[in-house]
Amino acid sequence: MVDDRKRITGTKGRELLGKKIALCITGSVAAMESPRIARDLMRHGAEVVAVLSESASRIVSPDLMEWATGNDVVKEITSKIEHVQLGGRGEDAVDLVLIAPCTANTISKIANGISDTPVTALVSCAIGSRIPIVIAPGMHEPMYDSPLIKRNVQSLRSTGIEFVEPILEEGKAKIAPPESIVKHVIDALSAKSLKGKKFVITAGPTVEHIDPVRVITNRSSGKMGVALAEAALNRGADVTLVYGPGHEPPPAGVKVVKVETTDEMLAALKNEMRSKPDVVIAAAAPADFSAEKPYQTKLDSKEKLEVRLKPTPKIIDIVKKLSNKTKLIAFKAEFGEKEIKKKVRELFEKSRADLVVVNDVSKKGVGFGAETNEVTVYDKSLKSKKFGLAPKREIAEGIIDRIQGLIR
Repeated sequence: MVDDRKRITGTKGRELLGKKIALCITGSVAAMESPRIARDLMRHGAEVVAVLSESASRIVSPDLMEWATGNDVVKEITSKIEHVQLGGRGEDAVDLVLIAPCTANTISKIANGISDTPVTALVSCAIGSRIPIVIAPGMHEPMYDSPLIKRNVQSLRSTGIEFVEPILEEGKAKIAPPESIVKHVIDALSAKSLKGKKFVITAGPTVEHIDPVRVITNRSSGKMGVALAEAALNRGADVTLVYGPGHEPPPAGVKVVKVETTDEMLAALKNEMRSKPDVVIAAAAPADFSAEKPYQTKLDSKEKLEVRLKPTPKIIDIVKKLSNKTKLIAFKAEFGEKEIKKKVRELFEKSRADLVVVNDVSKKGVGFGAETNEVTVYDKSLKSKKFGLAPKREIAEGIIDRIQGLIR
């Protein structure tokens, strides 16, 4: 039976699936964020064990952290030597130690090899076992600015320990937002299998003007393209996102080129093709039609409106013409599955794509605006692999897996 507390595992992505993380909590008021951090780590697939200092236990309840993680909480050093089990080299060892929040006191103890709390004892073992350690400080700003603390931080950085920089405001060095901390953990644990590879990804809709205030567009949100950008980035790729007016915020670390019209997206992609990227993923949904003669002034809403439409340029058709070695992954949204293989074959022939990803947007929970997707990926021989209904981040990981097979 699945523990109800763990049903959220993997609902946002599977980047941390199979990873065990020790979430160490020290005596900062920012410990109130620790349950949320634990739950967000789990949503990306992680197994989380909370380790609390005595001071932390007075701020955030061990019972709350047991609920948040679904696991027993370590709150004291006992004869079970939990710090050695979690921070050692045995089968119960964690894959990463995260200290969030971390006080100035704990930073100084770690830097000077003091192991007098469950947290510092675990970190001492983890350092010796070469387990990755990430620290998210939280304290008053004058303490963070102390030359002594800065020296200790630098000393820890020199051993390979990573820091998630705090936010300096209101006289405090506030702990970084949970989403930033989780992303840092994902980056620290991700295999950089795409390091040195350049990806260009198109995402979102485009808009075509009828008059200065009215447009032709579609319901694309950009969620799928953003999920693909994040998945490639997490594996070490250099990612550029050519982004129409979508609703999903792009991930930090991605170069974003914002566009509005189909012509602008085409021009931006042509510019990015100068660098001969390894992969282009055409996940955008450019408008298929534009007004033949857009009105230059706002039309009166009482007037009868006649608009003559013309097809917009097919953006994906330029990729192979500009760089034959670039791997092209084309997306095709269908409404119903009639003659789908025939349409896929035609797309392969015209665009010379290397993979075609098809989704049927007539299905509930699939495609535009949804948090989930269901796709079938075809190769040039029309062999297919279906990815059933799942969060778009999970679908993105599967697609990136297929792309890695092309560029190895």
